[in-house]
Amino acid sequence: MSTVTPAPGSPPSQVIIQQQAPSAFGRYGKLLLIVLGICVMIIIGQNASYQRYFSPADAPQEKYHSLSKEATDKIAIIRVEGTILDPDGFVKKQIDRVREDNDVKGIVLRVDSPGGTVTASDYLYHELKELVKDREIPMVVSMGSICASGGYYLAMAGSDQKTQDDIIYAEPSTWTGSIGVVIPHYDVSELLSTWKVKDDSVASHKYKLMGSPTRELSPEERAEERKLLQGLVDQSFARFKAIVESGRPKLKGNEADLKKATTGQIFTAEQAQELGLIDQIGFMEAAIERAAKLAGKDTASVRCVEYESPPSALGALLGADSQLLPQRSSLDLAGVLDLTAPRAYYLCTWLPAILSNSR
Repeated sequence: MSTVTPAPGSPPSQVIIQQQAPSAFGRYGKLLLIVLGICVMIIIGQNASYQRYFSPADAPQEKYHSLSKEATDKIAIIRVEGTILDPDGFVKKQIDRVREDNDVKGIVLRVDSPGGTVTASDYLYHELKELVKDREIPMVVSMGSICASGGYYLAMAGSDQKTQDDIIYAEPSTWTGSIGVVIPHYDVSELLSTWKVKDDSVASHKYKLMGSPTRELSPEERAEERKLLQGLVDQSFARFKAIVESGRPKLKGNEADLKKATTGQIFTAEQAQELGLIDQIGFMEAAIERAAKLAGKDTASVRCVEYESPPSALGALLGADSQLLPQRSSLDLAGVLDLTAPRAYYLCTWLPAILSNSR
């Protein structure tokens, strides 16, 4: 290896070592990440505030479902899922959202529910009827896996619209019917007596404790109480039957078929169609097309939308299904106390609704 020798008399060579300056990210990286995180939270908060500004608090948010993405006119899907217990819950909020949207030209009521309380079912039935009447738009029912009792009660809400032809669709595997009323009641007085526990409640009148599962009753008292409860059931059932008769053209004035349809029996889609409880067997796409047709719209010129609950700022950041979000149990103290109140149900079940609510 050869070396280079500097010429005699020449100045010595200088070696300059240049130290690289630290990068801005390396010096301020942590600070930038903190600022970025704060900005993301601010943006999410501002977006949530923006949504609340143009929508009522906790109002359902619109979501594209099908058909044209560019169309202005809409077919809105209102979903009823689970047991119907809360008259002012998510179903009511969907109804209110549709009522305020003048671009909605037709409704598909999607019901996947075994029913619920008489009061909640009747109130939502009333709200749906008023919606169809006030907006003068068609409503078509699409039944999911089960549309029974109070769920079927809601399906009758379109009975006053201009046409009642082909407005109730059930899927091939749908179970429907269960038209009737039940007041769940259990007698645990003998069980308590084996534990030497006695109901010693103080009430203003003996009827104030009517339906209590813990009271020991004589045969005469039990018969009297049962007669009173049966009267409540019969009155609610009479209203249910009248609504079914008025909402189903095939059953109007047909006492024999109406009696067959209102025994509380659950029917398959084919059996329900034969009785006149539904019009067509088909999936939700068929119901959407029918709603568009009744609204005088081509499916290529309307957008089908549905609604979902608005996420909180934390939910939007973590995702609605994030396991980091606290999970609320459906069975809380208020729910347990609520179960002790005797009430009538339009419900297809052998037990009172405990762990689920409609959304």
